[in-house]
Amino acid sequence: MSVLPLIEAKREGKTLSAEQLTSLVASFVRGEIPDYQMAALLMAIYFRGLNANETRALTSAMRDSGDVLKFPNDPSRPVVDKHSTGGIGDKVSLPLAPLLACLGFRVPMISGRGLGITGGTLDKLDSIPGFRSRLTGEEITKQVEEIGCVICGQTETMCPADRLMYSLRDVTGTVPSIPLITASILSKKLAEGIEALVLDVKFGSAAFMQTREQARELARMMTEIANESGVKTRALLTDMNSPLGRAAGNWLEVKESVQCLEDEGPADLKELVIQCAAHLLVQTNKARDICDACLKTEEVFHSGAPRRKWDEMLRAQGADLDAFNEKLNRSAAAVTVELKPKQIGFVHRADARTIGEVVRDLGGGRMTKEDTINSDVGVDQIAAVGTPIDFDSTLFRVHACTQGEALDAMRRLETAFQISSSPVPAVQRIVEVL
Repeated sequence: MSVLPLIEAKREGKTLSAEQLTSLVASFVRGEIPDYQMAALLMAIYFRGLNANETRALTSAMRDSGDVLKFPNDPSRPVVDKHSTGGIGDKVSLPLAPLLACLGFRVPMISGRGLGITGGTLDKLDSIPGFRSRLTGEEITKQVEEIGCVICGQTETMCPADRLMYSLRDVTGTVPSIPLITASILSKKLAEGIEALVLDVKFGSAAFMQTREQARELARMMTEIANESGVKTRALLTDMNSPLGRAAGNWLEVKESVQCLEDEGPADLKELVIQCAAHLLVQTNKARDICDACLKTEEVFHSGAPRRKWDEMLRAQGADLDAFNEKLNRSAAAVTVELKPKQIGFVHRADARTIGEVVRDLGGGRMTKEDTINSDVGVDQIAAVGTPIDFDSTLFRVHACTQGEALDAMRRLETAFQISSSPVPAVQRIVEVL
């Protein structure tokens, strides 16, 4: 097909038909449309947007560009998933998947790689020795049926349109587009064959959606389209002005996820993991209400079963557990430097965007789609907003490849923190449920 008329039409703010969008997606997957033209159309969509019908059509076309997973009918084990729009230190998926499996769900968690300054779930898992994130559709369904959960990437035949567009969006400045985010997320989720979905839609300085109002708009569009497609969907609006948890960087976030599963992780991370699971219990009628769901979730969470399920999932996906556990007990980066505060008080600000940019520039993220990631670099022991500090406290610790990179990161990170002489309330992560 000729894509130029579509680029021109969207550039002028005109509406594209479902037939045009379906043909566009199919042609792009067949390699008939060059990247530069698709990039031009993505930019036109970024500025001109898509209406609800266009977004729905694009989502369906992307889902139908490949295979859709199918699971045996088993009402006692609903097929569910969670998706986050991305943030600094957001490792919720890692402890959540085994927790959901222990709650009696089947979880085919298809995840992606980092976009912009936000880390991707697969990038985190790739830091685990031997872990395989590329599985076939048959391997995914088999593992989900036998173990209850899997976290992996898209197969070669699942939503190929999204995989191709995903990498283009990252390097063309078109990531923060509500229609494109909606189509990207839901095409993959609908292709999983799930019955229920919880969405973590973030807003703030380090989120794609800068304001709560933008996040609400995205959440409403996604929940509307997903529910219309037969998937019971709920969205949590969460604050991403400060990092989630105390670590940012792929391997450091894996370590913190294990701490969470061992009931030793940061309170804000555990809260969000438990809330996501609890809402899925309510959505699938496995709990009367959110209070009942939280009690059930916390009981399973504290039992130790999710930590054992995590190891079971890793083993099934090829991880070397001996090497993994050995790596947990040491610093993987060549250089580690921490910063002490210069005054006594309370952490008033810990800017997530600056922290994310530093982690990326240390090598923990991508500037272009060809870049390789250093999984071992990052920042941990991040002092949370509201934390009381003195001269013996740690504001943050940098993990870097060289002393020079570590010192440069420390200078930049110091500007991300503000200290107040008066007490500061802790961040309320979940601010609204749709």
